[in-house]
Amino acid sequence: PVANATITPSPPAHQVRAGDPVTLRCSVQVGSAPVTFTWLHNGRAVAWGPILELGNVAVGHSGTYQCVATNQLGQDGHRVFRALSPELALEVTPQGHRETVAAGVVGSLLFLLLLVGVIVAWHWWHRM
Repeated sequence: PVANATITPSPPAHQVRAGDPVTLRCSVQVGSAPVTFTWLHNGRAVAWGPILELGNVAVGHSGTYQCVATNQLGQDGHRVFRALSPELALEVTPQGHRETVAAGVVGSLLFLLLLVGVIVAWHWWHRM
């Protein structure tokens, strides 16, 4: 029977930025071949095989991941064994969120400064 299913993320951090590539590998310490792997994202099956390539992640990839390792004993295949890995929490942060907010604030301030300048110039022009 299979036992001790684990997930190894690459990169190893649980928090990644949007656009980063993420690969999850599932392995078992015990289990005779053939072992099949099913990937769960927030409890729903999303992929099969020992490696889950998420590619360039987006915020929608955030959540919990688990893998289910399964194998069968005997010629009839009636004895099925499963090993469920611990949950791996993945948090994807939007890329450049702070930089976008800062650029928006600076842009707004420049616009206000320009608007005040136009108003002052208009008043100055009409007083002459």
